[in-house]
Amino acid sequence: MTAAALPLVDADPSAPVRRSRAEREAIVLDTAERLFAGRSSRSVGMDELVRETGLGKMTVYRLFKSKDDLVGAYLARKAATVLAGIDAELVRLQGDPRAALLSVVDAVERDVTRTGFRGCPFTNVSSEYDDPQHPARSAAADYKFELHARLERLAEQVAPGAGEDLAAQVHLIVDGMYLSGGLLGPDGPAAHGRELAERLVDLAVADSALAVPSA
Repeated sequence: MTAAALPLVDADPSAPVRRSRAEREAIVLDTAERLFAGRSSRSVGMDELVRETGLGKMTVYRLFKSKDDLVGAYLARKAATVLAGIDAELVRLQGDPRAALLSVVDAVERDVTRTGFRGCPFTNVSSEYDDPQHPARSAAADYKFELHARLERLAEQVAPGAGEDLAAQVHLIVDGMYLSGGLLGPDGPAAHGRELAERLVDLAVADSALAVPSA
């Protein structure tokens, strides 16, 4: 009998599904994000998380040696996702640095007004740990640094010579919108963040123009 004539046999449905390491990591991190977002990272134990993943305990611990490592990886992945979204928007608005800078505030406004918003995950999770060397604190700090670097590059294009101050002001607006939105809702002070950012940008542009020596 040739190979082509071999009878077709359905795969055994009881056989374990073989997943790549990347797929297993995604399952664990997706589960962590769902549980952490609904409560807090500290309130979710590893036993519960393992059960929710449907993976074996040893499998999860081979991927993440400890709860601390998992929390850090969760924030690092979220940071990569958020920054990639910002970068895509900056590419789209290339040539209009003012619009690109304000688009970061627009993204925060959309986040604050979405259903189920509970505040900035980087601030929420990192504040649960006192050790500044904790993976969550490190991941949150790295994210804030990368965000600020993008704001500063854009701000310097918008208002040459005043970019450092403008970036710091916009960054404070971003953090303030997240904090206020998480505590007081989207209709509180967070609702005025975009308007304030526009005013500060326009003031910085005007000040930058005045500082340029006339020919």
